[in-house]
Amino acid sequence: MKNLRNHFPVVKHSTYLNTAATGLLSEQVFEYKQEQDLEFLTLGSLFRDKKSDLMAEIRENLARFFSAEANKIALVPNFSFGFNVLLEGVKKNTKFLLIDQDYPSINLAVEARDFEVCYAELNENLEENIYKTIQKDKPEIFAFSIVQYTNGIKLEQEFLRQLKTDFPDLILVADGTQYCGTEKFSFKDSKIDVLGASAYKWMNAGFGHAFFMFQENIASKIYPKTNGFGSSIGKYKQEDNSFIGKFEPGHLDTSAIGAMLPAIHLLEKIGISTIENQLKNLAEAAKKSFEEKQLLMEAVSKRKKHSTIFNIKGDDKLFQHLMENNIVCSQRGNGIRISFHYYNTLEDLEKLMKVIAKFKG
Repeated sequence: MKNLRNHFPVVKHSTYLNTAATGLLSEQVFEYKQEQDLEFLTLGSLFRDKKSDLMAEIRENLARFFSAEANKIALVPNFSFGFNVLLEGVKKNTKFLLIDQDYPSINLAVEARDFEVCYAELNENLEENIYKTIQKDKPEIFAFSIVQYTNGIKLEQEFLRQLKTDFPDLILVADGTQYCGTEKFSFKDSKIDVLGASAYKWMNAGFGHAFFMFQENIASKIYPKTNGFGSSIGKYKQEDNSFIGKFEPGHLDTSAIGAMLPAIHLLEKIGISTIENQLKNLAEAAKKSFEEKQLLMEAVSKRKKHSTIFNIKGDDKLFQHLMENNIVCSQRGNGIRISFHYYNTLEDLEKLMKVIAKFKG
């Protein structure tokens, strides 16, 4: 893994523990974006003609990487845009289940509309809270982040499959922004009905693009109203009123969204199983170190499995101390968020713990 760090210049001068905020840009993605801008600069409108098959190529690469169907993948500028388009296709007074304190782009967007809303409490018993709330309040749609952005609590795929088995009519709408790119995932074998994700975090593809994947049944249950010139142009959108076309009413930034290609290729070159194992080892080591120093909230320390996102106890002074020692992290909630990706090492964790140990408060 140390050799792979060479793809990411930032780690040469910083201990970067902030992928949960922004994933690092690889040299491959940077070079791709530069090449695209240079072609646009020198070709003008011919550049767009040359890129006529790009969107299909991106869908097909995403379909391969996530075991999905290319004709059921929509390309959007960011998760929030796609999620709001989706919500506009949901009938009024639909009852939603949300996780309390989930990512604002999910909760605020649902709460701003004429929906009924119930909530599952975010704590160490999250799965039990979700299950009991579904039994009690009978929501029609459960919209949630697979991994919680504040503290890294993660809903495992086995739990989501069990939910769908026990409540087959419940529509599962997942935000995979803090998940996609961290482990092997087959969308077609999952029980998630809709999965959307921005690609600038764990997929390390930069800003300006996201994707939404849909199961076969969803087009008969949700009816987005968005439409435009781009809604029926290109491979997979030839027919009028195509479902994915509703999410693509206008032009997309080809240089930005095309960066998903080199990002996916790098993930495939490294191997998603290799990445998954690296993250599992880092997560286990970090959780053990944080627990020894009593740095974790109870909601995380009591859980057996966890992602590589942690919220450790600490105030403004500790945060400034970490930043002054060249450890890049974020303040979230009442603590400091630390997140590890495959370009991190156990040495990064050791440095973090040494810097924390020197903190005098």
